[in-house]
Amino acid sequence: MKNYPEITEKMDKTLQHLLAEFSAIRAGRANPTVLDRITVDYYGTATPLQQVGTISTPDPRTLTIQPWDTSLLKAIEKAILASELGINPQNDGRLIRLSFPQLTEERRKELTKQAAKKAEDAKVAIRAIRRDAMDDFKDQKKKSEITEDDLKGIEKDIQDLTDAKIKEIESMLAKKNKEITEI
Repeated sequence: MKNYPEITEKMDKTLQHLLAEFSAIRAGRANPTVLDRITVDYYGTATPLQQVGTISTPDPRTLTIQPWDTSLLKAIEKAILASELGINPQNDGRLIRLSFPQLTEERRKELTKQAAKKAEDAKVAIRAIRRDAMDDFKDQKKKSEITEDDLKGIEKDIQDLTDAKIKEIESMLAKKNKEITEI
């Protein structure tokens, strides 16, 4: 099997994106990555939450956010409420505490479906990369830059690469589902 660095790199970026998507799905444990997408209005600029304070995990079900500027407490609270976290922040005047409740069975099923959808989107993206690559090689064949035999070998190599990446996605999904269903 030949090496196709451009195609492999595109597929790897898709897997990295899926990993980032999975980390945003909270699974009953307090994980600071669930806050990665939240931005706070900081003097008129949308600023990532991590850049306005310290985020810590005092226990497995709690996150605390201690802003460097306490005047931001209300803005942080507002940003968390506006996000899709589904958690009510508790503001004690110094820091914001987020308590992650134990997941209900219904919420677990919902999160599992969410993870499956993100995995399916990643598989579609991998297949699109394969299709684009194959179209490029078929064009090269039409222009007589490669032979029919070369094309057959390339098709097999790219299909093998695609199958391997899809297997990785399925393994990542299984791992995330296990994390979601753990109590």
